Amino acid sequence: MIIESIRLKNFKNFHDARIDDLPPFCVIVGANGSGKSTLFDVFGFLKDCLTFNVRQALQARGGFHEVISRGVDQRESIEIELRFRMEIADVERLVTYLLQIGLDERQPVVRREILRYKRGRHGSALHFVDFVNGVGSAVTNEEAFDQQDDALEREQQTVARDALAIKGLGQFERFKAANALRQLLENWHVSDVHINLARGSKDAIGESNHLSVTGDNLQRVARNLFENDPERFAKIVSVMQHRVPGISDVEPVLTQDGRLILCFQDEQFTDPFIDRYVSDGTIKLFAYLVLLYDPDPHPLLCIEEPENQLYPTLLWELAEEFRAYAEQGGQVLVSTHSPDFLNATRLDEVYWLIREQGSTKIKRARDDEQIAAFMAEGDQMGYLWKEGFFRGAGPQ
Repeated sequence: MIIESIRLKNFKNFHDARIDDLPPFCVIVGANGSGKSTLFDVFGFLKDCLTFNVRQALQARGGFHEVISRGVDQRESIEIELRFRMEIADVERLVTYLLQIGLDERQPVVRREILRYKRGRHGSALHFVDFVNGVGSAVTNEEAFDQQDDALEREQQTVARDALAIKGLGQFERFKAANALRQLLENWHVSDVHINLARGSKDAIGESNHLSVTGDNLQRVARNLFENDPERFAKIVSVMQHRVPGISDVEPVLTQDGRLILCFQDEQFTDPFIDRYVSDGTIKLFAYLVLLYDPDPHPLLCIEEPENQLYPTLLWELAEEFRAYAEQGGQVLVSTHSPDFLNATRLDEVYWLIREQGSTKIKRARDDEQIAAFMAEGDQMGYLWKEGFFRGAGPQ
């Protein structure tokens, strides 16, 4: 499942914006406050709506009045539309999910929720899920492609007015599109590794299947891989050997008091160093590799400013690791301020955000004739960014 487009209306500083033809590896640039973190939070907001309800998701962000774009009539709706491709009945189909949220007697409600796609090459998209204010229907024989549209079976249902219909429907595999969307929203991951949290000895007991947002369980996840998937862990160590001069081995060690520490072996010394004495960049690169080589990878990764603490020459190689992750079926969205990281990107992978009169617009590098021409002549994206060719993207 790959997200192909995102459309936002009245969501914070995105009054009316969209990204079309989203690549598997997508890099977002823009000045501070332009909306990069807000764009990533769309998925966090949807996950909170799914896990809890719309009211709680809004409350976590200051309430409806703080999420709806400033200057917009409070009677308007917040709209989020995702389009994604997935295989249904052995055919790749473009599925659209639309969510409209508004206020009714000062209480947030789901005004409209639609999940639709075309069953064939021709005709209009069919609404397989369609709810208005908590009342609607869902097609129960979604894969009956040998039947006419009017022969499909619909089940009338009622949900809480501030709840998503796909929360319940997505639990059942027969609702193919709803199930896939729910899996995406539940398993997407934002990475904001904090070096001070990733260092040091940690309790051996705790979450060890996936790296946390901050990386504070790095030792446990590494130990899990080391013990249960040694070939994958060996690949991570091999990449470290090529990326970081001097590093010859990494091992998560269980101490006598039942805690875990990471030990890094430098080829110039006999005894290994514990992570307390290893550079910030080495720890962060290792954390990213543990995330990227996860045996059960996230369908969507959002990574903010990966350049922090990393030596500039490592950024090109890190971008290649992100791209490889995406090419294997995941999707990676990265925000950055680094020309060195941008130099590793391709023309169709880069977007930039422009803040104009309180509203954010989204531009794509390949649609700019001047940037496209320079790239065709061999220039690098980071140089063009640094020299100001991304018009309107710098601080005003």
